[in-house]
Amino acid sequence: MKFYIIIPAHNEQSSIGLTIDSLANQTLLPKLVIIVNDNSTDKTEDVIEGYAEKHDWLRLINFESSNQHLPGSKIINAFYKGYETLNDDYDVICKFDADLIFPNNYLETIANHFNANSKLGMASGFCYIEKNSNWILENLTRKDHIRGALKAYRKACFLEIGKLKPSMGWDTVDELLARYYNWTILTDESLHVKHLKPTGISYNKASKHLQGEAMYKMHYGFIITLISALKLAYKKKNRSLFKDYISGYFKAKKKKLDFLVSEDEGKFIRNLRWKGMLGKLK
Repeated sequence: MKFYIIIPAHNEQSSIGLTIDSLANQTLLPKLVIIVNDNSTDKTEDVIEGYAEKHDWLRLINFESSNQHLPGSKIINAFYKGYETLNDDYDVICKFDADLIFPNNYLETIANHFNANSKLGMASGFCYIEKNSNWILENLTRKDHIRGALKAYRKACFLEIGKLKPSMGWDTVDELLARYYNWTILTDESLHVKHLKPTGISYNKASKHLQGEAMYKMHYGFIITLISALKLAYKKKNRSLFKDYISGYFKAKKKKLDFLVSEDEGKFIRNLRWKGMLGKLK
């Protein structure tokens, strides 16, 4: 299968080379990797340029946006700067982070999963982080959720869900919409991907409110938002985050912000969320 990979990168001089090396050592090489250097102030651009001279499948695009790290819009806007340069000659499109080390068989295994199931819309491995010199499963990882750090989409699924939403929550709503359009999602726990920078490590107070805003935009409603906020704050071992999420939800509701999904899609999402939560109680 033909893989196009887009990697937004902001001040990743210490990790981007490791990510590129792991892609260069794949048993199935990507057809094209575009790294979008998003307003880096370190030597990220120089590192990428050095690798681009060695690999004809690697391209660099420079993009100037805000230095503020707001999850969602900043990352996806950078993604689209790379996407707009692509043609349609691909089978799978990936949005990867710039701080990942992939096992050598990663792309080949993902391709095998897509080839084995024509209704498979999205697939990934599992993220591991280093703690006390050991690589452990990142606590936000779940079997039924693909982390935003390592998304791989079948082209037909990617287009049918309306591509990626430039908003916090993009990496949840994409899966919910994939299910709405009858695509399946797969996570392969045998694929251990090293995640060098834990998710959320650079998020500020304003960005934490965006999680609650995203729950509003996905038509969760208050009760599902309440339960989801409690669960997420517990997983992150930070009780104050619960207040941030709920505050973000009500701020978005007061402003009557545009939803990321239609009313019908929202109804499907709420039903799916309730089934998932009630299923775990049994």
